[in-house]
Amino acid sequence: MKVRAVYPGSFDPITNGHIYIAERAAAIFDEVIVSVLINERKNASFSVEERCEMARESLKHVSNIKIDSFNGLLVDYVKQKEAGVIIRGLRAMSDFEYEFQMALMNRQLAPEIETFFIVTDPKYSYVSSSSVREIFHFGGTVRDVVPSVVFEKLTSRR
Repeated sequence: MKVRAVYPGSFDPITNGHIYIAERAAAIFDEVIVSVLINERKNASFSVEERCEMARESLKHVSNIKIDSFNGLLVDYVKQKEAGVIIRGLRAMSDFEYEFQMALMNRQLAPEIETFFIVTDPKYSYVSSSSVREIFHFGGTVRDVVPSVVFEKLTSRR
């Protein structure tokens, strides 16, 4: 029986930390859907199409990863994709507290769906999409914490 997992996130933009989690998930599960959240309440820096394209380009070397997007309840999307697992990356204890609450809520909504936590590599423990955007905005270098396609996209916006 093949196990499909969904790795959801805003990925605004996708970072090397996200890539690390996706690659680890792909080594464990038969198929991983990296799915970009469409959230009208957030003012994203990149369009959904741009975020999907950056993810697609950054993960094209992993054959069992697919890129998609979604809106609405995550558990509804996971059911629609016939997946049984939600992947969540953890950088620090503060991530765990939030993610644990979300996992419990998702379990309440859909007890048949498991949440699988993957701890990032320590070298990415401080990297977040929001910190990448802010550092880049103020002229700092982010080349070492994002895939080259993301760095090029950021640079083209200057």
